[in-house]
Amino acid sequence: MPDMSAHLALTQLVPFAAEELDKNKVTPGVLGFVVFAVLALAVWLLMKSMNRHMGKISFEETPDPKAKPSDAPAAAPGK
Repeated sequence: MPDMSAHLALTQLVPFAAEELDKNKVTPGVLGFVVFAVLALAVWLLMKSMNRHMGKISFEETPDPKAKPSDAPAAAPGK
């Protein structure tokens, strides 16, 4: 039954909040811009770091020693 009381409280409070808000005056403001800018900067720095780390990787697959020489990979169809 706690769900009903929470639902009831929310349905009672929503009309009060809707009367006080003016849709023409509600904006994200400076705080919204700062949060967005920080998130964008963090994503840019993470991508830059990832590219730097991926550039350091030199991967060459070693052949399987248990595989027979005749076990060549199948050619792609149509080629």
